[in-house]
Amino acid sequence: MSAVKNTSIIIAVAVVALLPALWSNPYYIHLMVVIGIYAILLLGLDIVVGYVGEVSLGHAALFGIGSYTAGVLNFQLGVPFLLAVPASIVVTGLFGALLALPALRVNGPYLAMVTLAFGTIIQILINEMTFLTNGPLGLSVRKPIWFDHQITGTDYYYIVLVALVLTLFVVQRILKSHLGRAFEALHDSPIASDCMGVSVYGYKVYAFVLSAGVAGLAGSLYTYSEEYISPNTYNFELTILFLLAVIMGGRKTRTGPILGAIIVVMLPNVLSDIELFRKISIAIAVIAVAYSAYAVTTRIRSLKQVALPVAATIALAVSGYIMRDISEQRLTIFGVMILFVVYYLPNGIMGFLRGIIVRFKPQWIHRHIQILEHGDQQHVWSVPDHPVTAGGFLLEARNIVMQFGGLKALNEVNLNISKGSVHGLIGPNGSGKSTTMNVLTGIYKPTSGEIEFNGKIITGATPSSIAGEGIARTFQNVQLFGEMTAIENVLVGLHHTYRHSLLDVVFQTPRCRNEKRSAEVRAASLLQFVGLLDLANEEARNLPYGKQRLLEIARALALNPSLLLLDEPAAGLTAPDIKELISMIAKIRDQGITVILIEHHMDVVMSICDTVTVLDFGQKIAEGTPAKVQSDEKVIEAYLGGSTNAA
Repeated sequence: MSAVKNTSIIIAVAVVALLPALWSNPYYIHLMVVIGIYAILLLGLDIVVGYVGEVSLGHAALFGIGSYTAGVLNFQLGVPFLLAVPASIVVTGLFGALLALPALRVNGPYLAMVTLAFGTIIQILINEMTFLTNGPLGLSVRKPIWFDHQITGTDYYYIVLVALVLTLFVVQRILKSHLGRAFEALHDSPIASDCMGVSVYGYKVYAFVLSAGVAGLAGSLYTYSEEYISPNTYNFELTILFLLAVIMGGRKTRTGPILGAIIVVMLPNVLSDIELFRKISIAIAVIAVAYSAYAVTTRIRSLKQVALPVAATIALAVSGYIMRDISEQRLTIFGVMILFVVYYLPNGIMGFLRGIIVRFKPQWIHRHIQILEHGDQQHVWSVPDHPVTAGGFLLEARNIVMQFGGLKALNEVNLNISKGSVHGLIGPNGSGKSTTMNVLTGIYKPTSGEIEFNGKIITGATPSSIAGEGIARTFQNVQLFGEMTAIENVLVGLHHTYRHSLLDVVFQTPRCRNEKRSAEVRAASLLQFVGLLDLANEEARNLPYGKQRLLEIARALALNPSLLLLDEPAAGLTAPDIKELISMIAKIRDQGITVILIEHHMDVVMSICDTVTVLDFGQKIAEGTPAKVQSDEKVIEAYLGGSTNAA
């Protein structure tokens, strides 16, 4: 499979390299250069938009910073091309960090507003700092001279092509590494990412800085391509164009940004030619009709779902023959086509095509499953032997208070968890069980009280740092990374095992390859432990609910924890699945892992727990062996006449 893929890439690069010979017109060569530059920027933007899932409206500004860094260095200081371009990458990366550090503490529309404000500020600064940027007059530069040869437009095409291929190479390796999995995990479930030791804030900043560096490269290349830059080039409209290009091309693909760049650069120019527009619109209509007919006959889509898209594409084709001059309507048509793609192809054009390919060829060759079959069949993970606290407990929670406004969800709660035990935590709905779990794992910072784990105070620590100490958890509502496969979910849990750097990832050093293989073997072993090895390459969202619960446990075990917190793992399971779960918890305890179990199924609690703590209205009302707790009058009263208030 990799040989076929590599051959396809080589053929594609060779074809693109021949394009200047086919279209020698300088205008078309310049358009192809702009496409290449935009594609570079979009590859970086996809890291933030496609993988991390954040909307940035500041990438036009970062593009402008890269352009002006190269322009100022060349215009003011005479710095050569081969030094100005790397400097642009570094400077833009620093500005990306400057933007990301405060901006990424907010989410959603607030982040978009902050990045938009950043873009406006940068444009104003470029316009006003005349001593450096020459203000509204802009900067003029010339293409470099190498070995007494003035670089021409065709020469520069190949320079941009080399830069694009290198960017593709670097971005592909980053996004297929543990870093790419971390970025993707942030998009699917930030809470689960933090609890797997992947710092949400830290890796968002990391992704933003990488994306900014790529934008700086694109900006510097743009300066030498245009040979003139001015502040008005890097406006809000350009940012919107970049976002649309990523969305239209398809997120989380390398070909999507390239296709998006081709669309946003070429389509407005193509629409200036009425004859060419007619041919393209007819081709689109024919493809839409053919696919819709196939989709309806195979019941992939209903007739109602395809009726409007087909009618719209046919109307587009007919309009080409009604209009005599398209120049006045081309921007309107361009906007309508963009809206059509965004609405009907939410995963972009490449996402749509990928869905068709997977439908025709669902069985792919995966090497993850083969690792364990040809390697060591024994489990390659173990529990670290941490000392217990002075009181003889692995974890002690002392006088924990968790107050939300005037409500005390936890009121002076004490927990002592013995090493190697299964400790049950039960109580009526609203008693504070999940709140306790969130406090122990750092999602909530307690109002007062102290938590000691392995002799270390962890009160107020972040979820990622607590995970690093050896506390793992599952969630009441399953928090898997749905678009990732089962083995990729487990590999996110193994994120802490990677010690190699970004440069190791890019150059695939022996250290990187060895750690990658070791993690894959461990992930396969964990999937085998929970009985999911045969589903290793199935997307997590496609697994049955019971299997998703097991996968979440496998991912938590990947942290190599001393303490595992299970939050209602039997919720929604069938009787056979519950029996399998009880067996699984016993196996986990046999591995030396201490377990805190929140559960409403009393048969699970009574059959597996060594000690049970009962909460009611945020207070501990009983603690002891399952038999003792079961007969406690306070517990009976709490359950029979218990509260129904929300936790």
